[in-house]
Amino acid sequence: MEFYNYIKALHLIFVITWFAGLFYIVRLFVYHAEAKEKPEPEQSILIKQYQLMQYRLWYIITWPSAILASIFAFWLLHLIPAWLEQDWMIVKLGFVVLLYAYHIKCHLIFKELQQNKVKNSSNFFRIWNEGATLILFAVVFLVILRNALNWIYGVVGIFLFSIIIMLGFQFYKKIRTKNK
Repeated sequence: MEFYNYIKALHLIFVITWFAGLFYIVRLFVYHAEAKEKPEPEQSILIKQYQLMQYRLWYIITWPSAILASIFAFWLLHLIPAWLEQDWMIVKLGFVVLLYAYHIKCHLIFKELQQNKVKNSSNFFRIWNEGATLILFAVVFLVILRNALNWIYGVVGIFLFSIIIMLGFQFYKKIRTKNK
């Protein structure tokens, strides 16, 4: 148990870098989709650069961070297996599964964009980028408020807030389209 705080710190560091990678990769997806609409030679130059940036971010930062965050998480659970009997941890692990599903979907998009197959708009990617944010908020609330009933309200509030943001985004998009 003397290494507990070191393991916890390393887990947190790699969770942070994992999320940073997820936030930035989707932002690069936005730029890639927008570059696809540019005239040549600007389009080719930008897409080549975005593909390189995506590749480096994905394989040098994001995937290693996801793996290392998970290794340190399993180590922490090995040290304190009683956490697996607590409701907040079960819910948190559900969000981690959701985060991995999000990560894998980002990986599939990444692979398509590496072949310059842009199937989604930049607006889609802007909305998609909020997925990791919602998961991050939910997990932080769960971990900090784990011994209180309030974490449930925090998580529900985040999802309701996200629905309001999505509706607002759609409303703004309709207004913007109508004004063109």
